[in-house]
Amino acid sequence: MTFSDLNLNRFLLDALDEMGLTKPTPIQEKAFSVILSSRDMVGIAQTGTGKTYAYLLPILTQLRYSDQKSPRVLIVVPTRELVVQVIQEIKNLTTYINVRYTGVYGGTNINKQKELVFSGQDIIVATPGRLLDLTLDGILKLKTIQKLVIDEVDEMLNLGFRAQLITVLDLLPKKRQSILFSATLTKEVADLLHQFFKSPVKIEVEGSGNPLKTIQQLAYPVPNFYTKVTFLAQLLQDKETFNKVLVFVKNKKHANLLYETLSELLPKQVDVIHSNKTQNYRLRSVKNFEKGFFNVLIATDIIARGLDILDVSHVINFSIPKEPENYIHRIGRTGRAEKKGVAISFFTENEAELLGDIELLMKTEIEVLDLPENIDISTELIDEEKPKYLLENVEKKQPIIVSGPAFHEKKEKNKKKNLGGSYRREIAKKYKKPKTRGQKRK
Repeated sequence: MTFSDLNLNRFLLDALDEMGLTKPTPIQEKAFSVILSSRDMVGIAQTGTGKTYAYLLPILTQLRYSDQKSPRVLIVVPTRELVVQVIQEIKNLTTYINVRYTGVYGGTNINKQKELVFSGQDIIVATPGRLLDLTLDGILKLKTIQKLVIDEVDEMLNLGFRAQLITVLDLLPKKRQSILFSATLTKEVADLLHQFFKSPVKIEVEGSGNPLKTIQQLAYPVPNFYTKVTFLAQLLQDKETFNKVLVFVKNKKHANLLYETLSELLPKQVDVIHSNKTQNYRLRSVKNFEKGFFNVLIATDIIARGLDILDVSHVINFSIPKEPENYIHRIGRTGRAEKKGVAISFFTENEAELLGDIELLMKTEIEVLDLPENIDISTELIDEEKPKYLLENVEKKQPIIVSGPAFHEKKEKNKKKNLGGSYRREIAKKYKKPKTRGQKRK
């Protein structure tokens, strides 16, 4: 099937043609007729499968010119980066269509956004917090909303936006079409569907948790933070292979520390973005990364779903995410548009169980390789890696010596082998049985 086979007007077809797009992805093809029918819909699809156009194309097909001030379409996404991304996609598709649209999100001047909303818009793209601010101020009127889209809802719930989202849903008119997209169908997502959606049609193009087939997944046991830095720096020396690399870390503190350390080893090759950086800084960093001004971008999970960057050669999980679903979103930054990608994970002994959780979710074994012999094992530890008894007994200037024979005996035993089921059993034996998706974390 091509886009010409869908019921698209010539203005949308011309815009798609200018972008070099001729064939819809599976989620775009399946969602189109359902959304056109005005039925509620839930789409389960992984990152990189074309979800944004899956809802924009049918919505823009049905959107007729109007001079009313209040919006008719509301698109809610979890992060500022995703607002910017969706606005850019609307811009790409409406080259020949007269449609008013704007994005609203926190971290920027709310008065400018109030002016834009008050001037009249057809489509509003918003994060939950700023959306509520504008609504409660009386600037944004939701009573005229005909179509609601909630994108990346599982991430929205993970970020703690459940209360804001429910408030928004309560404020919207009962007579509307509701469209929801998620990479995973968790119990929280199912509860929202049951409470606020009317017999939604479910469309699923990939099983929840299945890894993208275009991504090679590897993992290396690495004992501590600074050994990870050494290994990462060695990999990145090969700029021809590692030409555009996203490195994900667990928090802002680790992001800054890794950036400072790596910048000394690889001058002018690295940048960092996280929630403490200004919006302009983050957008500028992503643009410079896309243009190849530097080849390594360090990021936290909070912006993992807001990055839509072409031709990322590698995703490196410098730390393993606590939520297995976040691993799926991280590695989905590479292997996009049917191109090949590589995802490499560094894990300590404390992170081994998390890797087991990811394998259980994906129902796929990650190939675990041995750390190269030429990597020096660092004895320097960051604060959270220092055992309590060492912190209490060691003198301030005395170097901390950490023995790691058990860790290295384990990796030697499993050298250059796909640990597979045996690996999972070893994790279960040492750390108790890895949690299944249905169990609650304590």
